[in-house]
Amino acid sequence: MSARLPSVSDWRAQGTTFEWCGQRVFERTCGSGEALLLIHGFPTASWDWSGLWSGLCERFHVIAFDMLGFGFSSKPQRFDYSILNQANLCEAVVGRHRIERYRILTHDYGVSVTQELLARQRDRGSRAIESVCFLNGGLFPETHRPVLTQQLLASPLGPLIARLSSFRTFEATMKRIWGSRPIRTEELEAMWALVTESEGLRVMPDLIGYMEARRRHRERWVGALVHGSVPLRLVNGLDDPISGSHMVARYRELIPSPDVVALAGVGHYPQLEAADAVLEAALEFFDRARP
Repeated sequence: MSARLPSVSDWRAQGTTFEWCGQRVFERTCGSGEALLLIHGFPTASWDWSGLWSGLCERFHVIAFDMLGFGFSSKPQRFDYSILNQANLCEAVVGRHRIERYRILTHDYGVSVTQELLARQRDRGSRAIESVCFLNGGLFPETHRPVLTQQLLASPLGPLIARLSSFRTFEATMKRIWGSRPIRTEELEAMWALVTESEGLRVMPDLIGYMEARRRHRERWVGALVHGSVPLRLVNGLDDPISGSHMVARYRELIPSPDVVALAGVGHYPQLEAADAVLEAALEFFDRARP
């Protein structure tokens, strides 16, 4: 990653908001041509794509947004933060822009949202999603290895853990899941700002329910990959302790004709750790992949 990343305040200033289900949704768009939807991960937000932004915007009509409970979107305490509802939001975003065909670049939590979108497309027999590029994420619950903080947030202690969370504990977790290139202070501060925006720590125990949802919907979500017809590519940081080389091995076992770009020395956030490599892999894939 050669270019300096924008601050979260600069990222926010270039975006807009719209209302969905009575809640505020933050969105950024750029470029023209074919549509590309960016779906971020847990626990951060669309800012994670900032290292790829200019390169993607040269090629696509790019749409990035913060899912509910994340970043600059609303974080209500009483809300259905299910993967199914976040997929509903994705469909609302696509509909809002009157997009009929689009591609997806997705990471972490977003891979589960994308799997649900692919399953819906398979159910309907439609072809709106033309291709998908996955980054590190728990595509298969049997290979997902959550860090201790995630395990605790998902336990009955979740609300207490969220209240006790601090920048220091967040920093320690992020350093454990990063690759060989040390995480920068400005990256940590930006990500922490996104997590804590609008008292976001309060909803972390609700958002972490995605781990149980992956187990509950495994047949549907994994089936959407194994039995689907949408071209897929996995760009994966192998040093990720959560969804790294062990997840890639499972992907190669289950996915027919697996298309994998393996990034040695890269951890859980390849779009930040190795932006140039991710951009090259994503653009090459999207340029040739057709349903």
